[in-house]
Amino acid sequence: MRKNEPTGVEALPQALISVPGTPDDCRGRLVERDRLEWRCGDGGDPAALAQEFLTGHGVAVADLGRPARHDPDGVCGAALYLSAAAGALLAGGAPAAATPVPALPDLVVVVYTHTDRHRPPEAHQAATPAAGLGTLAGPATAARRPDPAQRWWLGRWRESWTPGQHADAVEAVRAAIGRGDVYQVNLVGHAAAPYAGDPLPALARLGALPGARYGGTLSGLDWAIGCASPETLVEVDGGRLVTRPIKGTRPATAAGRRELLASAKERAEHVMIVDLERNDLARVARTGSVRVDELFAVRRWCDLWQAESTVSAAAADGLGLAELLRAVCPGGSVTGAPKLAALDRIAALEPVGRGASMGAFGWVGSGRIDLGLTIRTAAADADRLHVWAGGGITWGSDPAAEVAEAAAKAAPVRALLAAG
Repeated sequence: MRKNEPTGVEALPQALISVPGTPDDCRGRLVERDRLEWRCGDGGDPAALAQEFLTGHGVAVADLGRPARHDPDGVCGAALYLSAAAGALLAGGAPAAATPVPALPDLVVVVYTHTDRHRPPEAHQAATPAAGLGTLAGPATAARRPDPAQRWWLGRWRESWTPGQHADAVEAVRAAIGRGDVYQVNLVGHAAAPYAGDPLPALARLGALPGARYGGTLSGLDWAIGCASPETLVEVDGGRLVTRPIKGTRPATAAGRRELLASAKERAEHVMIVDLERNDLARVARTGSVRVDELFAVRRWCDLWQAESTVSAAAADGLGLAELLRAVCPGGSVTGAPKLAALDRIAALEPVGRGASMGAFGWVGSGRIDLGLTIRTAAADADRLHVWAGGGITWGSDPAAEVAEAAAKAAPVRALLAAG
């Protein structure tokens, strides 16, 4: 386990924090105080480590149902990132293929404190928009900073599987459904491209995509992630738990919207995941408090319509962050049902690990949590950018259509990363 401890708050760069869920009033005066980085190979329980680390810094996460006060002069809260691999570990799922981004930790917790030196808006615009930006290191250097004068270049994307292999995996899931092994499995593909220049502005641009409720960035030595996710994994405020699963996609046209609303296949897939999310919340909720507030609402993300539901519940007495993460990770909409059986299929069929995608990313403060699911997410290591995309497979899935849907989800992310 790595724990990076800065020598002092005053020595840290005064960069604009762009982590999703950061309190708006605090963004201009936050600096990193401490961080925890952990990888699955380090051993231990990442959920417990995160709670212990945050509690040690005075962030009240041991009882999420208890009112807590935001300290405007002390510790504000923390960025939290948890990978899909760490989530599968928490759930007891089968180990998946190796990550294509080994520099990226599986758990990152970055604690921020307030400083009196508030930065004006024009300084925010000039600042690099994440903690630790500009510290990506190359293989031969300990801390290579990208040359801002070097022109941005992004090379050709190389897929982790061909369209034919993707279609074969869809058929393998359909066969497993036919045997009764699973009801639904989410399959995810990966692609990587070499780059030159500074990847951090490109990753930061993802947060401006329409519908990116969890748009933001986070980085460390040799790695960075950029997120444009519209999906809430879990939100906690005033003791109320909320999750907003997204399942069902069509082109953002009038005909696409009508088709999505009329699709029995998409609705059945969606309701199955809503039931799974209801069960996940029930594990950490007061008895009888789980409810579906909204079902199959069609909303837009970039050039796509997507179906979203809202499920909520009252937090059980004494619910802590660790127990909450164990209940909701990995997210049901990116695994399938039953969750453990779906994780077994994922481990068997996906050729590379999910890296930065399909995990959790957002903000944790005293009495308040807002974590997005890292769909529509990209990562950078020292020399490549990485993206992931996929979709839920049911008995009614058409392999060619599933391959096309994954490409449609990845297209806006790839286009923005390539922009100069």
